[in-house]
Amino acid sequence: MIFLVLFCLFMSILLWKTKKSIPAFKKTITIYSQLFLLTAFLLVMVTTFQYKQTWLPVVENLIKSQEQTQTDKVNAIPVSADEDISFSPLMEEVEIKSSMHLKAPHILQLPELPRGCEVTSLTMLLQYHDIDVDKMTLAEEVKKDSSPYKVKDDKTYFGNPHKGFVGDMYSFSEPGYGVYHEPLTKLAEQYMKKERVADLSGQSFYRVLQALNQEQPVLVIINAEYEKLPKSSFQTWYTTEGPIEITMNEHSVLVTGYDKDYIYFNDPLGKQEKAPFEDFIEAWEQMGSQAITIKSLEEKQEI
Repeated sequence: MIFLVLFCLFMSILLWKTKKSIPAFKKTITIYSQLFLLTAFLLVMVTTFQYKQTWLPVVENLIKSQEQTQTDKVNAIPVSADEDISFSPLMEEVEIKSSMHLKAPHILQLPELPRGCEVTSLTMLLQYHDIDVDKMTLAEEVKKDSSPYKVKDDKTYFGNPHKGFVGDMYSFSEPGYGVYHEPLTKLAEQYMKKERVADLSGQSFYRVLQALNQEQPVLVIINAEYEKLPKSSFQTWYTTEGPIEITMNEHSVLVTGYDKDYIYFNDPLGKQEKAPFEDFIEAWEQMGSQAITIKSLEEKQEI
């Protein structure tokens, strides 16, 4: 087909150039030159159409096949032989047990630390791994963001929990908030070898389940309602790094187990010990999917 197209183009150009040499047949030669050019154009159109008819379906089928393969892989969640459980929020391929329940020290933040849920949860995590430390020590050692609280032009200016603990941890008489995973990870690394402290933040919840399957409790940042909050529960703070969205419902717990219906945890406030599986994950994701664990000494599989 390509040869015919080239031939027609060649003849069209040749005739067009020779028409001046034969004035008597100039009109006829012009017509044939145009016919060859039109034929070349039609051949190109036919070739293009045949190409689309032949290859486009093949490409489409290949894409569909790849998408189906990915879908099958994503939805394949092998569980234990004892019981089939569909962990729909995970949507990842991972081997999980039907349930897991760990026994970890349960420490309350009150009355000493009204805003100390994060360091209290970290205390429980460290004590689970036989580290002799208490919540008051961690409250003193955790990095602080000393940015002052002020309201100006209807805007709230305060610290950044990604940098350090914001405000007053010891009472509600002064403004305060909490701290996020980065300073907590650094604090944990003061007590454990750095390679044993695993910051799982930003990953899917299946990483939390994987840690639990390896008998490792997980500290998470969540909210005290253990379900996704409405937008009205959030407000904007202006920090030295820029604006951030925060909620005064922010909370931290130590996750110790799960089954097909619930996530189980040690609550530093002592108000709740479990929450519906999907609600808990949505609340956790809304707070930035923040999670920290400590790898066991005998652990062989990397988290």
